[in-house]
Amino acid sequence: MKNEHIPVAGDLAKQAKNVHQVPKASSHSKEIAVIKVPFGLAGARNGAELAPDELITAGLKREILSLGYRLNREVRVDCPSQPASVPARRQTGKHLNEVQQVSEKVCHEVSSALHEGVFPLVLGGDHSVGIGTLAGLTAYYSNLGVIWFDAHADLNTEEHSLTGNMHGMSLAAGLGHSTFNLSKIKGAGSFINPSKLVYIGLRDLDQYEKEQIRALGIRAFTMHDIDRLGMKQVIDQAINIAGSGTEGIHVSFDMDCLDPREAPGVGTPVPGGLSYREAHFAMECLALSNHVVSMELVEVNPLLDQNRHTARLGVGLIASVLGKTIL
Repeated sequence: MKNEHIPVAGDLAKQAKNVHQVPKASSHSKEIAVIKVPFGLAGARNGAELAPDELITAGLKREILSLGYRLNREVRVDCPSQPASVPARRQTGKHLNEVQQVSEKVCHEVSSALHEGVFPLVLGGDHSVGIGTLAGLTAYYSNLGVIWFDAHADLNTEEHSLTGNMHGMSLAAGLGHSTFNLSKIKGAGSFINPSKLVYIGLRDLDQYEKEQIRALGIRAFTMHDIDRLGMKQVIDQAINIAGSGTEGIHVSFDMDCLDPREAPGVGTPVPGGLSYREAHFAMECLALSNHVVSMELVEVNPLLDQNRHTARLGVGLIASVLGKTIL
């Protein structure tokens, strides 16, 4: 729920003293693989499947090249646009077969890019594509930090989800708590370590998700925390937690973490989110940390957008992670 502070286990003062471990690779690698995943069946509304092409049209490749990167490849994952059969019962997750197919393909593309020393940039689609992204990352990294920008926790399981929409189960799958999880994806590695997972921007949580965050000791920065501490303290602590003792940080950015006035083109908007400058500042700090080894940006919905505003903002945020600065 909006503006609720969620306490977690751990002494932040001690965490702040940790020294970052230099990761194997980072966004300072000058080759990028753009992995487009036009999949929207696991979301709440139609339209997210159009986002990868919309982001390209909004100037993403131009920004990548202007920053001195080389586009190693641009891959379009073959995704079903219609379910092959009647959606499964809620308790098994809607469109489970389609989500699994897409997850395996995304896993392969992400792990292939990493093994070639290329920075994977995944463009969703709804946030269920994050399952495949995490699978591919864990196939390469044995100790990964994750910063998850989202209004929602995505910790629901098939049993606890109120809708059965699998874009709300991505991290449950990454942590191994849902029935369909990384262990069901060919080539995936181990589950994500909850002590190296950080949320930023939470404000709409189900009761089960609140209980899980507390029980697992996940560091969760709600909008209440951002209002209270400011984005500088929040992102510094997030980088410290996800980056200390890990091989690098994966940034998963759901555009609904932003305030709907900033990003109207999302499927599940929640009032009271991040501002334009808060989001860009966080991305700029991540770039300076030299810890980011991969990124995905999801949940742009062109059917709900206004004059491609949300897509352009998404392109700008990706550019900030890749090192674009004002001066």
